[in-house]
Amino acid sequence: MTRLEDGVWPRGGGSIGDILRNSGFSGCSLGPVKSWPASLRHIVELVLNSRQANFVVWGPELAFIYNDAYVPIFPERHPGALGKPFAEVWSDIWPQFGPIVRAALQGESQLFEELLIPMRRDGRIEDTWFTFSYTPLRDEAGAIAGLLCATMEVSAQVIAKRRERHALEELRLKSEALSIVNAAGAAITAELNVDRLTKIAVDAGVALTGAEFGAFFYNVDDGEGGSYMLYALSGVDRKNFDKFPMPRNTKVFAPTFSGECVVRSDDILLDPRYGQNAPYSGMPMGHLPVRSYLAVPVKSRSGAVIGGLFFGHAQPGRFTDAAQASLVSLAGQAAVAIDNARLLRAAELEIARRSSIEDKLRKLNETLEMRVASEIAERQQAEAALQQSQKMESIGKLTGGVAHDFNNLLQVISGNLQLLGKDISNDGRAKERISNALAAVERGSRLASHLLAFGRRQPLEPKVVNIGRLVAGMDDMLRRALGEEIEVETMVSGGLWNTFADPIQIENALLNLAINSRDAIEGSGKLTVEVGNAFLDDSYSRTHPEVTAGQYVVLAVTDTGSGMTPEVMAQAFEPYFSTKPEGRGTGLGLSMVYGFVKQSGGHVKIYSEVGEGTTVKLYLPRSFQTEDRVANNEAAPPAGGTETILVAEDDEGVRATVVEMLTDLGYHVLKARDGQSALTVLESGAHIDLLFTDVVMPGPLKSPELARMARERLPNIAVLYTSGYTENSIVHGGRLDPGLELVSKPYTRDALARKIRHVLASSASRRQATTGPGPAPGTTSREGTHDRTRLLLVEDDAFIRMDMAEILQDLGYDVIDAESGEQAVEILTHTAVDIIVADVGLPGMSGPAFAAKAREIFPSVGLVFATGNNHLPDASRFSGSVLLLKPFSSSALDQAVKTAFRQRPIA
Repeated sequence: MTRLEDGVWPRGGGSIGDILRNSGFSGCSLGPVKSWPASLRHIVELVLNSRQANFVVWGPELAFIYNDAYVPIFPERHPGALGKPFAEVWSDIWPQFGPIVRAALQGESQLFEELLIPMRRDGRIEDTWFTFSYTPLRDEAGAIAGLLCATMEVSAQVIAKRRERHALEELRLKSEALSIVNAAGAAITAELNVDRLTKIAVDAGVALTGAEFGAFFYNVDDGEGGSYMLYALSGVDRKNFDKFPMPRNTKVFAPTFSGECVVRSDDILLDPRYGQNAPYSGMPMGHLPVRSYLAVPVKSRSGAVIGGLFFGHAQPGRFTDAAQASLVSLAGQAAVAIDNARLLRAAELEIARRSSIEDKLRKLNETLEMRVASEIAERQQAEAALQQSQKMESIGKLTGGVAHDFNNLLQVISGNLQLLGKDISNDGRAKERISNALAAVERGSRLASHLLAFGRRQPLEPKVVNIGRLVAGMDDMLRRALGEEIEVETMVSGGLWNTFADPIQIENALLNLAINSRDAIEGSGKLTVEVGNAFLDDSYSRTHPEVTAGQYVVLAVTDTGSGMTPEVMAQAFEPYFSTKPEGRGTGLGLSMVYGFVKQSGGHVKIYSEVGEGTTVKLYLPRSFQTEDRVANNEAAPPAGGTETILVAEDDEGVRATVVEMLTDLGYHVLKARDGQSALTVLESGAHIDLLFTDVVMPGPLKSPELARMARERLPNIAVLYTSGYTENSIVHGGRLDPGLELVSKPYTRDALARKIRHVLASSASRRQATTGPGPAPGTTSREGTHDRTRLLLVEDDAFIRMDMAEILQDLGYDVIDAESGEQAVEILTHTAVDIIVADVGLPGMSGPAFAAKAREIFPSVGLVFATGNNHLPDASRFSGSVLLLKPFSSSALDQAVKTAFRQRPIA
């Protein structure tokens, strides 16, 4: 404990105590410590011995004395602030704090909770929040001579609360939007008058988007290219449009009236299609001001365009992706209702003409009522499924985010324990304790892995797998895990399809399900594992909005256990939910299975009855490629080497342990604390064989960009990534990007040793394989597939993208897909491609705009533009590009890719 005795500060009193002792505090208005009054020395003793941030101000100038716990609050001002006048130290915020200090000096004790204080840190002003109290201090005469402050920074808590409120507000807005869509859908579906139902749709659209006005225009061709007829208006008086002619079929309106696509512009005045409506050049004089613009076509079941919903706002950037999605749904409902209204009107005309069809009309009405009831019931079921999906997504984001820092901590602990184990190899008790500690680290790692799996944040390494073969290979393991009292039966259907998923995670999922079944059986019983093919159709997808209709491979695990109640089934996939007694499970098994299957693009379903048992079905998407056979590197003995490795890691503890591990393995190790420091080492001219970099590092230079720049400077360098949480920087669509290598934290010394040898060997093999020129697209190997031609497919429509990817893979191309130009640019920063097939009408960044960026990154890449138009804007900019007109056949697609490869520019 720090004490003041005879005005001398004893040695060992702490850093601030040392300053007082060494300097004698001669620069302070209070004079030397020994001259201080006893009341001041006593309160300073309490402050300096406190572990909470405290300070005292005393005397006419309010000399400022604080403890070591206070230093992190203002490191830039320490130690110069010690003993200085309070108003001088905090001159930048004195206007805010002066009145508070004066009130305290007048005897008023004060408490402030979560007070906003603009704080200067690192040379800039940032918002911080503090909870603190001011207590007046009296001298020996009883007069107020100063004040005591106890404080605590609560910035992180305040920011977390704000983020939580923001997330809840977003959820509320989504719920309100869903409620509006459902209410409007129900009203529209039941309405058979076109005027009224279009007015309902426009009113709902204005409420959903926040538009200043909205309208529905009926599609009428006047024979001169004009499309017009205002049917419904909301937000403004109809007289605002009476003095203007109806919209012509210009470049802005054509995509809507032709049914080509949705048109959304943050600022229509900047849209290249705007202003091309002779005799005007934009909106006519006196027209309502429009900057934000959103137009959605309304299309009949037959495909004909009925009209369009148009919305505008005088301010730019007012319409969001969510608003657009809601309007697309609303337009579909309006189209169905208009079709129904037309059908009824035609029936009424027929009734007037022939009374004999009254019976048919009655049946039609009954059918219509049944369809309305069916659609409402289906929508309610879909809404419930969507709410459950959103709930699981929210929980997944929360649990997945925990693992990043946790894995870094585990890596430091694990690395140091392994290194310590070498130093005490002859101490049996110590080795046993280290072994126990490492086992605890492994349990922590599995816990973090389960959290990442549920949160769909784990970096999967999917392969083309035959699940039947994989399950057969696990038969002995399952029997050992379940014990002799449980009978195990495995059934694999003939003609089983392949799937594209991470085989290790499939094994983990099956083992988790089997262990859950064992615990539910509690004694003797039977476990059945079935593998077969399945097709989930559109009707199933409508009642399960998170499921994409298509072909799947289904893995089903059935037990004869106690079964589940409906309430338990509703919570079964939530993390930490368990019906087992305490100590018999973590509650993470099913949540891990759920997260893995969802991240793999699949679907999970539970069927259970109390007392009858449970079946869990995992649906994984079908793959049309041949099965991958990958060698198991885990069996190889760990080995070191003499190569040079550059370690880029921002966490000091992790960096220190991995450097010592690699040095112990014989490698020459260079180190860097971030991407920019690593780039400096790369540019120093040092010979480096492998870059070992953390995925998530501070600073502007991210690890994928660092790897790309490293290969530019050292073409033969190998790259190995590591992370406890990838945050999608090298994982897209739940899959590790092709050609990348990753070792997940925490890793053991042996696992790191094997992975580094594997990456170095693979790099050497690639260099040897690429010493001669490779074949062009269209050439085939003996198996008839294309040799290593990498193709990037950019298409925003999920169904078109999925179909094209399968066609291209069947043609033998190595396909990477992206749903937007922005995502495709991110992929190109760390992945080289030979050919790009891009849709012209991409949302956000257009196809040509993306192609221009792609040519900046890879000047010799081949380009194929897919479009429904017969020409490409600015085609002269893209030399050698090929135009592929929709719709196209697989042979036309293959021929376009081959032509683009032959015509690509030579860099």
